[in-house]
Amino acid sequence: MRKILLPSVIIITSIILIARIFYLQVIDENLKLQSENNAIKKVFDFPERGYIYDRNGKLLVANQPSYDIMVVPREIKNIDTTEFCSLLHISKADFIKKVEKAKVYSPMLPSVFLSQLNKAEYAAFQEKERKFEGFYTQKRSLRDYQVKDGANIFGFITQVNEGILKKNKYYNSGDLIGKQGVEQQYEEILRGVKGVKYLLRDKHNKIIGPYKEGKFDTIAQQGKDLTLTIDHALQQYGTELMINKRGGIVAIEPKTGEILALVSAPTYDPALLVGRQRSKNYTALYNDSIAKPLYDRGLQATYPPGSPFKIVTGLIGLQEEVIDEQTTFYCNHGFNFGRFMKCHCGLHTLQLNNGTYKSCNTYFGNTYKRTIEKYKDSYYSVDNWANHVKSFGLGQFLGTDMPIGAKGLVPDSKLYKRAYNGAKIRSSYIISNSIGQGEVLTSPIQLANMMAAVANEGYYYTPHIVKKIKGQSLDKKYTTKHYTTIDKQYFQPIIQGMEDVYNFGTASGLKVEGIKICGKTGTAENKIRVAGKTYQLKDHSIFVAFAPRENPKIALAVFIENGYWGSRWAGPIATLMIEKYLNGKISRKDLETRMLNGSIEDEYRKIENIIYQRKVDPTRLQDSLNKVSIEISDAKKEEEEN
Repeated sequence: MRKILLPSVIIITSIILIARIFYLQVIDENLKLQSENNAIKKVFDFPERGYIYDRNGKLLVANQPSYDIMVVPREIKNIDTTEFCSLLHISKADFIKKVEKAKVYSPMLPSVFLSQLNKAEYAAFQEKERKFEGFYTQKRSLRDYQVKDGANIFGFITQVNEGILKKNKYYNSGDLIGKQGVEQQYEEILRGVKGVKYLLRDKHNKIIGPYKEGKFDTIAQQGKDLTLTIDHALQQYGTELMINKRGGIVAIEPKTGEILALVSAPTYDPALLVGRQRSKNYTALYNDSIAKPLYDRGLQATYPPGSPFKIVTGLIGLQEEVIDEQTTFYCNHGFNFGRFMKCHCGLHTLQLNNGTYKSCNTYFGNTYKRTIEKYKDSYYSVDNWANHVKSFGLGQFLGTDMPIGAKGLVPDSKLYKRAYNGAKIRSSYIISNSIGQGEVLTSPIQLANMMAAVANEGYYYTPHIVKKIKGQSLDKKYTTKHYTTIDKQYFQPIIQGMEDVYNFGTASGLKVEGIKICGKTGTAENKIRVAGKTYQLKDHSIFVAFAPRENPKIALAVFIENGYWGSRWAGPIATLMIEKYLNGKISRKDLETRMLNGSIEDEYRKIENIIYQRKVDPTRLQDSLNKVSIEISDAKKEEEEN
């Protein structure tokens, strides 16, 4: 048996090797194609990127033709560089620099010498192209924006860098790629597939026709179209309302998790990042480190949530059975717990309903105190509370289909063990969490998602911005319900209090006839630290809401930096957004005029003056995130002093 086995293995292996060599040398001509590379020119045919539409079918992003001048350094021969530079309006130094850069990439492969020529520039060069051996034109397509808003949603197109070229073999030098927004997130879907043509050259390097009659050529496949969840009319309206203000608006359809509007202010016209001026314009936007137009405040900015967080405090109190609808607390202009947490509702005996619509610090401070003190192990209590909070999508990346986002912060036992060196936590140390002013930090999209969970009475869908991909289904994670830890029975009492915010409470001046809006105003303390000194600034204005109460169709959060208090800026803007979406028109013209014409630029100039007076690089400015460490240390110090 052994005598047969070894010869058999040798014979079989030999047959396989001979068959493989025959296939590679006779049948498969791909290797032959590579070996004849010097006589063959490889030309790419770039497809159009997929179009982008809003949820109602409005075209938002299309394409326009563009032309690049390509160079193969090894093929440059006896050209008149003076004429060449004059034709393209570049200096001889630029010419040398660009050729040297191309040589570094590859002397034998084409790379972009000059990108994004317009039609006139292309026509002038094409007329004399034959005189410049080693150079040729390559047609591509650039984005053509049909709207002037939504730049933070779309992102932009830019040339691939060396890092991408090393990681992804699909791209070649000079290729375009999506950056930020849906252009980046859905790059592989939007870009399509490049076509390739192999052209045969003679001994004089002239093209004499297709190689093997085009046998190896492939056809370009256009990118797939995207339909966004965005309602452009609402997005545009929100952008107009946010002129001369800084902050974010995020609106979500509760029953699907579809993002209806994602407004970040200040913003910019997406057309600025198209064409020959793209690099210059991007640099200007990037260097604006105070207004930060490239910074998506709806997704990336984190702030103390303020009074809207009382909604979660109340729901957790009900779930933990430390309060019910009839539980009463007396407010004496605030809550005394060693420190005094001032309240605007005056001398009142309060229950859950009027505690909610009056936004009583005393009521929710006591509710939080009972929640934390329910269990003997204070660290267990904190983690129990934190798990409830996180079930609303706070303190975590939501998993949206956007390439950026902020986690925010929901403090837990790990954070406080470090802060207090393992000592027992007293509720009074961390009582500011009860009203969204402690260590809790949230982004506008998280607050909007929290409202969607309340509107749905206990569940939410992962927020997403793409509604449909042509010829493809969405990821199942966007159609999967996420449940909070709060039982459904506890939501209606809180929802009633939120409706009464409009009926009797802090938003009673914002009512819209015929729409039952459930909302909550918020005012968040605002400090910055510059060069080691803390400055108290105007508070942030916050508002969260959903409408209508029955069968909610929109949930949203509005955050206005330095906007004083919730009902001054954020509340009116939220109300207008809701009416615009539900009715398609505005009845509260008084609010609309005030919001469209209103400005907070004076407050922003005060911040700029602080920065410049202290001679601090704006990029190193520390914002309200510093409140985390400040609040922890101050709370314990004041508790010990009392």
